[in-house]
Amino acid sequence: MSLSRDELIAAAEQAFDSQSLAPDATQSWQTISEMGWLAMCVPEDRGGLGQGSEARAVIHHALGRALVPGPAIAQMMVIDALTGGSRSDEADTILEMAMAGERMTASLALNIGDVLSAVPDADMSSHLLHITDERVALVPMASCEAEQRETWDETRRLFDVRIGGEQRLVLAEGDEARTLSETIRGNMLLALAADSLGGAEAALAISIEYLGTRHQFERPLAMFQALKHRCADMRVAISLADALLWQEATSASLSLTRAGALKAQASRVYKEVAEEAIQLHGGIGLTLEHPCHLFLKRAFLNCALGGDADYWEERAGRECLASA
Repeated sequence: MSLSRDELIAAAEQAFDSQSLAPDATQSWQTISEMGWLAMCVPEDRGGLGQGSEARAVIHHALGRALVPGPAIAQMMVIDALTGGSRSDEADTILEMAMAGERMTASLALNIGDVLSAVPDADMSSHLLHITDERVALVPMASCEAEQRETWDETRRLFDVRIGGEQRLVLAEGDEARTLSETIRGNMLLALAADSLGGAEAALAISIEYLGTRHQFERPLAMFQALKHRCADMRVAISLADALLWQEATSASLSLTRAGALKAQASRVYKEVAEEAIQLHGGIGLTLEHPCHLFLKRAFLNCALGGDADYWEERAGRECLASA
């Protein structure tokens, strides 16, 4: 089955309207499952739709644009692990459950040891993906301890999880585990980049709409040249990052470092656009009644998840110097 980017975008926009921000979490998860998005990148011989990374980017761009809550990124990490790891009857059964929408989760942060941070919806998940330098495995959440962490961004529920027990489904070990881990983390970073640019697009759109309706000195704010220039600067920044996103999403060999650099750039653009959106909305932009703050909070969290810009840009710089 092959779907074009335009077809995927049209379906995504129909599923989640960017005018209805931060929709109900339970209904959103049901929609994601019913749309088949969790199976989008799974090979057809494993029961999926056989789409590539471009489809993944479209999905998360739409989720970011509407500020959709839930553990979609973590769920897809688990599905990537089950798809790329060693096959077994148990792995196939869990993969079917994951594609059908049973919640499973993974850490969206860089972790060392058996205490994982930034784990979405851990209290509602059946399994947890545990990645180390030597092993990729699924651990039943029943054997783990989860503690919710208060976050500024209310569209994501994050937990600290302590791994417990010996029962786990090992999907890869050694060199295979390291290769699979890089693929999983690269896909996570691509998803965070797409989520960021979807949110940036929406934040700019509501700002332009507001400037067209808000009047001062008997003229709409959109007529003031200084504000036009600020909107134009944001449009340019988003367009440049957007071009990079789709270039990398269609690349046959997206490395972990390139995915990290992409995520760093996209999340930085998101933060800057969200900050500008609040300024352009004036006093109302500083209130909780207006959605501007939702974009800003999600942007700051995206900047931190998966490693911050300092980490990825230093890594990218060191690789460039090493290859020079």
